[in-house]
Amino acid sequence: MWLANRGGMADAPLLHERLRDESAFVRSFAEQGLWALWSRSGDAAIDERMARGTGEMQEGQYKQAIATFSAVIKAKPDFAEGWNRRATVYYLAGDYRKSLADCDEVLKRNPKHFGALSGIGQIYSALEQYEKALEWFKKALEVNPNMLGVEFDIKRIELRLGEKRGKTI
Repeated sequence: MWLANRGGMADAPLLHERLRDESAFVRSFAEQGLWALWSRSGDAAIDERMARGTGEMQEGQYKQAIATFSAVIKAKPDFAEGWNRRATVYYLAGDYRKSLADCDEVLKRNPKHFGALSGIGQIYSALEQYEKALEWFKKALEVNPNMLGVEFDIKRIELRLGEKRGKTI
């Protein structure tokens, strides 16, 4: 947790290693640590905007949240989490094309962002492009094998694809 709160993006590989630790406790802290690390921009004003945008998103004020996260992106375009949060709002608002575009921007800046990887899987699942969804969910699990929800998504999609093919998996 010290690393997550005080370190920089150069420290992320240390936390990524711990996602495979034998201790579930350590794995959980590593995941939380990565989210904390990714959420810090290094600029108090940007972090304040991020908090405001997150609140707007949680309150269902998608138009305002998109504007807030767009301002974050304009001010700090290399900050991957700004793109990730806006991608999330676009997804919640049903604008999957823009959400995918923002996820792509996240991955350009942070290729191991398992939230964006699984988010792309969610988008393709919503679009009923199940083969693509499965591919992205598996990529997310390669980076972070502790994502129980993604494991459930994979099983659900495999069952759905099996049913479409006329067989049960």
